[in-house]
Amino acid sequence: MSRNILIVESENDQYFIESLTDYLNISFVSIDTPICSIDDYECLNGLSKAKLEAKLQELKIEIEKRGIDKIGIILDADQQGVTKRIELINDALKVIDNELNMTTYNHFIKSESLEIEIACYITNVEGYGELETILKQIKSKDSPFADCLYDWKRCLEEKSQSVKNKDFDKFWVNTYQRFDCCTKKEQKQAARKCNQEASMKKDIWNFEHSVLDGLKEFLKLF
Repeated sequence: MSRNILIVESENDQYFIESLTDYLNISFVSIDTPICSIDDYECLNGLSKAKLEAKLQELKIEIEKRGIDKIGIILDADQQGVTKRIELINDALKVIDNELNMTTYNHFIKSESLEIEIACYITNVEGYGELETILKQIKSKDSPFADCLYDWKRCLEEKSQSVKNKDFDKFWVNTYQRFDCCTKKEQKQAARKCNQEASMKKDIWNFEHSVLDGLKEFLKLF
């Protein structure tokens, strides 16, 4: 049986993708391969060109043994932007096939030498950002605790201090999950019941939001 491998940056990305595909109820794709054939999540746990190269080299060895047909790569745009992330992917792909070159995301390219197809998606909002940037956009419940962090951020700025947008977004999402969307009882076991894995199983996200359109298109490629 063929297998499709999805490379993601962290376990949090994995939980999000699993929740989204469950919501979409994608069970089969046009090539008659179950979407659940994206059944291995290769987590980088922090992005670097070296880590991506190492992961691709590992998969190159396993391609024939594991019957891998397609490889998908999901990376955050962060502050580098979509174009820079695609450039990073292209640089890393050279370790498995020097002929590979992506010009855009959501489009498969073929490695003739390895007989596999590879596509990528860059998580972003208006060209930049990461998973937490997306999650802020698609939250579906009231968020008084998390939203009050904007006042905290302004207070810091008044005192000539600052917090990076990336760190603020992570703090916002964690607060939303723990204090806006967990019961008092759940908060007593917050590490287990208010974390990303648990939160992705709750009805607190709007998976119909247009910011997810590109990612949905990517997942349906498989």
